[in-house]
Amino acid sequence: MRSAASIARGIREGDLSPVAVVEATLDRIEARNDRTNAFVTVTADRAREQARAAEQAIEQGKPLGPLHGVPIAIKDLDDVAGVRTTNGSLLFEEYVADQSEPFVDRLVEAGAIIVGKTNTPEFGLGCTTHNRVVGPTESPLAPGHISGGSSGGAAAALADGLVPIAQGSDTGGSIRTPAACCGVVGLKPTFGRVPMADDRNAFSAHTPFSHLGPLARTVEDAALTLDVLAGPHPADPFALPAPSTRFVDAVNEPVDDLQVAYSPALDTYPVATPVREVVGEAVDAFETAGATVDRADPALDLTQDEILDAYYTFATVLWEGLFDGLETEGYDPRGADRDRLADSTVETILKAEDVSTRELTAAQRTRSEVLSAMTDLFDEYDLLVCPTLCVPPFEVGEHPTEIEGMEIDPRRGWLLTQPFNMTGQPVAALPAGQTDDGLPVGLQLVGPRLAERDVVAAAAAYERVCPWHDAYPA
Repeated sequence: MRSAASIARGIREGDLSPVAVVEATLDRIEARNDRTNAFVTVTADRAREQARAAEQAIEQGKPLGPLHGVPIAIKDLDDVAGVRTTNGSLLFEEYVADQSEPFVDRLVEAGAIIVGKTNTPEFGLGCTTHNRVVGPTESPLAPGHISGGSSGGAAAALADGLVPIAQGSDTGGSIRTPAACCGVVGLKPTFGRVPMADDRNAFSAHTPFSHLGPLARTVEDAALTLDVLAGPHPADPFALPAPSTRFVDAVNEPVDDLQVAYSPALDTYPVATPVREVVGEAVDAFETAGATVDRADPALDLTQDEILDAYYTFATVLWEGLFDGLETEGYDPRGADRDRLADSTVETILKAEDVSTRELTAAQRTRSEVLSAMTDLFDEYDLLVCPTLCVPPFEVGEHPTEIEGMEIDPRRGWLLTQPFNMTGQPVAALPAGQTDDGLPVGLQLVGPRLAERDVVAAAAAYERVCPWHDAYPA
């Protein structure tokens, strides 16, 4: 599959037709979606109508947006007017949104053509993608293995060449985890860079946890999409001002002046040997590209359990707000509608009822310690590289219980992503390579707050040294 940037250029130059591009995309989805279960809903009629309109705009000489005619997938947590949003839940299996979220409007205004909605765990509450509406999504790079969560459908659709770009969201790793499992690019921007203004999902719009961002097969495509998504919105009080320059312009910037810290495990997490080996070799590419790389850890002085306990104290309080939102809309998640929710969803949300203000204050203190450690590190370095996950993707239905002899929480102890939601920093998730067993491994490229340009420049330089595009299924 051609990149989004290449498709957009071809359409602008008259070498490609939006109608032909969309038809080819829909044909591929129809032929291959059963392999991974990436899409929940395919909006074929809508996409064809948008493609015809895109073609007419070209014929009439109208101005074309940066994504004119480019197919895109939207995560099934997010609303597109006239399209169902299941949220991965039987409770919303037939729900059809009456208006689109602001970022969707921006994509459409930029010319992107929505071809469908991608799979997610129920309400996004999971690090793997599985629900009772359509079942699990697998990684195209490792059939039978998880695609990650909660943007697992988006990443799988990209890796299998069903779409060139997709949208995701990230409250604890939900863009980066699937990127690692499926060997694609994920970009979690600085908190507030992309506005969040959906009332039903407002429970998660709490500083600095939740981020909207792109997933793609190339760094250029991710940056190009972020340019469309970024900018303030009156419905989001946390939204940042519009950036002064385009992120995509950073793709070709040199990285010779960048100082990169490499931390194999953040000096805190248990990381499986195959992951350490793959990321350890991959990090050399930044030096080859011209950056200076040092082995350095953030001075967290915290255990993995302390970080995760703080993160999930915040997260459970946020998720409890989901019940309040459902009850406001007339659902009874504690009673009549209880059976239409997964047990894990109910158990997770109900934990918030037992969180005390003292525990919340302690979690806030831990979050401040994490931010302080990262701030100190970025006083000396421009960027930080570390693994995305502690383990390679495992088989669907399984969860790791220990790593290198250390017991972990099977649901959450195998990610290194949550600290950067606690700090709200920008992170690019990039393919690092494959284990000897052929399983994909990812790395995180972390920058200080507002440093997306450095992140994009270094990610693109890394991609030039270590291209991954031949790893995708034909």
